[in-house]
Amino acid sequence: MKQALVDDTEDVSLDFGNEEELAFRKAKIRHPLATFFHLFFRVSAIVTYVCCDWFSRSFVGCFVTVLLLLSFDFWSVKNVTGRLLVGLRWWNHIDEDGKGRWIFEARKASPQRSVATEAEARIFWLGLVICPLIWTVFFFSTLFSLKLEWLALVIAGISLQAANLYGYVLCKMGGERDISKITASFLSQMVFQTASPRDFQKPGLKGLEIHKH
Repeated sequence: MKQALVDDTEDVSLDFGNEEELAFRKAKIRHPLATFFHLFFRVSAIVTYVCCDWFSRSFVGCFVTVLLLLSFDFWSVKNVTGRLLVGLRWWNHIDEDGKGRWIFEARKASPQRSVATEAEARIFWLGLVICPLIWTVFFFSTLFSLKLEWLALVIAGISLQAANLYGYVLCKMGGERDISKITASFLSQMVFQTASPRDFQKPGLKGLEIHKH
């Protein structure tokens, strides 16, 4: 009887890997400073642009302030927050022939941990998508209200933030250049992330996988 009891318990095994990975990915924020600055510069640029008439009557001062905030945002998102929050990085390299090449990096998958928590990934992509849309609204409002002196600044805002969005979407899609395929694939992955977040994040922590196009 005792031997039978031992045999029954020998095959019992507990695997906490999935539970640990799920708990890790549902952690709130692992990089609070990077998360803060991912939104700080771009939101500050928008708020300053909308409220600059209240703060100052100097057009040049407002123009330079917003442009600096947009520049800081472009640099920080491109070089810091994308790498920390979602494990992606991109840049454009000019080779010896004078041709530009897009280079994309994604951290390889790890069986222990994924690159980002769900909260960080959601904050990263929402900030990356929504802010260029806001600057697009500013473009049409500036155009229709005939405030043409602000048009250059608004175009700069659209260009800088759309460049980061385009680069990271290409990076996430593995360098696919077809816009229709990029849009369909990106939206389907975002829907899948909402429906089944446990299986979504594929980049991991060991090393860097480099794609050149």
